[in-house]
Amino acid sequence: MGSKITSQQVAERAGVSQSAVSRVFTPGASASEKTAAKVRKAAAELGYRPNILARSLITGKSRIIGLVVAYLENQFYPEAMERLSRRLQEEGYHILVFLSNNDDAVTGGVIDELLDYQVDGIITASVSMSSDLTARCEAAGIPIVLFNRQQDDERLSCVRSDNVAGGRKVADLLLRAGHRKIAYIAGWEGASTQRDREAGFLKGLADGGQELFARGEGRFSYDAAAEAARDMFTRSDRPDAVFVANDHMAFAVMDVLRFKLGLRIPEDVSVVGYDDVQLAAWPAYDLTTVRQPANRMVAATVDILLTRINNPESDPRRVAIDGPLILRGSSRKHKGQTT
Repeated sequence: MGSKITSQQVAERAGVSQSAVSRVFTPGASASEKTAAKVRKAAAELGYRPNILARSLITGKSRIIGLVVAYLENQFYPEAMERLSRRLQEEGYHILVFLSNNDDAVTGGVIDELLDYQVDGIITASVSMSSDLTARCEAAGIPIVLFNRQQDDERLSCVRSDNVAGGRKVADLLLRAGHRKIAYIAGWEGASTQRDREAGFLKGLADGGQELFARGEGRFSYDAAAEAARDMFTRSDRPDAVFVANDHMAFAVMDVLRFKLGLRIPEDVSVVGYDDVQLAAWPAYDLTTVRQPANRMVAATVDILLTRINNPESDPRRVAIDGPLILRGSSRKHKGQTT
């Protein structure tokens, strides 16, 4: 096996200084296009690859972002993770994915691993941070952004869709369509997304002079949502519409209604979800849903995180982005609706 190619050998081959080679392979550093082309050509010819770990020891920056997720069954998160990864790669960062042990909070063991890898920042998706773990990360100088979740802790930046407004939009849609027995299937009770969506939905119903007809708990799980739907719609007096707290559960509800109970959607029951994952637009579901503006959420998350990495004294930011209601065939049309 031959000896490892060094940056000095690349510099000699390209006819530039060793520092020029370093600048070419350092994200954010400046080098002319002519110099970069010569260096990359020489590196390719010699088979040189920069030692990222060695560079991190010199700069004190790993160029790694830790992404913590609780579960990947919900199709929204793989899509969002792909967008986050691509966006961070454009900025010269890489993602290291950690799975939390539960859907409640980031555990101390996960934080220990993140600190061991000396990540430059942390994004948590679908999970929360306890105050003591937040303090540990702050002490280590590692900024955190919560993605699709919020907490009362003002030290934590967070980016989410405007879940309260989304819930109100669903209530308004179902009321305008003439529904009078409107139900709700909740997600996991401890999640801010669940609480906010339900709060907006109930406020919208109240403003329209109605109360919630029935409620079930789906815990953001396909199986739990299916069970909740079976219980809710096998009663003698069943709902004529149901808002489900995310698309993943809404698919389970639709499967039960159509294939287990023989009900027609939307003729017998209107179904509305939340997220607008790719599967929602498939003809098999054609799901009316509130779209989480994933691209804008990802852009805001990366902007906040990189700002805090580059300027640790910058203030935390809490962002809620409005998402549109996407009308499809799973909900009854109201007067004046054209799509």
